[in-house]
Amino acid sequence: MTSLSIFSTRVSLREAIVSKLKPSSTVGFVPTMGALHEGHLALIERAHKENDIVVVSVFVNPSQFNNQLDLENYPRMLEADCEKLENLGFLILLFAPAVEDVYPENELYKPIELSGLDTVMEGKYRPGHFQGVIHVVRNLFQIVTPNNAYFGQKDFQQLTIIKHINNVLKFNINIVGCATLRDSDGLAMSSRNLRLTSQQKQDALILFHTLNYVKNHKGSFKPKDLRVEALKFFHQGNLRLEYLEIVNGEDLSPMQDEWKEQSVCCIAAFCGEVRLIDNMRL
Repeated sequence: MTSLSIFSTRVSLREAIVSKLKPSSTVGFVPTMGALHEGHLALIERAHKENDIVVVSVFVNPSQFNNQLDLENYPRMLEADCEKLENLGFLILLFAPAVEDVYPENELYKPIELSGLDTVMEGKYRPGHFQGVIHVVRNLFQIVTPNNAYFGQKDFQQLTIIKHINNVLKFNINIVGCATLRDSDGLAMSSRNLRLTSQQKQDALILFHTLNYVKNHKGSFKPKDLRVEALKFFHQGNLRLEYLEIVNGEDLSPMQDEWKEQSVCCIAAFCGEVRLIDNMRL
């Protein structure tokens, strides 16, 4: 039996899931935009260990791009993705739909109030991005109806927002945040790294080094003062900074005079034309 079954419509995917469900079965779901790397594969392997049925989606979601050029340049390599999934060696139901199957005509959808989670950091610089994210995640959750859904912590703000909408919409899905996987030099794995030259990958390490700088100096400064020092450190490199924030990981509010247990440093910058993000729990 092949270890990969591919479905392009929601109806065919649902039929496959239902045909494999037993009373005690659990479904693990890993939504992706493709160009799969080791970070994605780690999420999928964890889903396999913790569930009876594994569903992976590959869908470049147009509604979360506020830059048309970024959407056009986003790597698409479904054939290579399928080969990587085959090589994992266990049964995966792959959902690779067209836009109209994720966003059907006459669909009723009302934007979800995000309590300010979408107005800071990514939301400030990418207006409408998170409404696009939660729209597609909501639709995918309704199609797959998983017990557990797996997301990387590299997109920390996105993970926080998905946990929020899971509660608001009462999906009752266990949202599993998985640690960021990094190359041996510390660069966070990302599909966008495919667009970087060798020199740019070296330049991009300033993101990781800055996060480490913040973590290592947490005991010496108040959050607001450490942010100022971190900005100085970052600007020794060659990237163009978009934001660097030290936030409360619960509500993404900027931290000022006192540290909290859930403090996180989040950063976004351009390496050439490629926008990269990273974060680190402190």
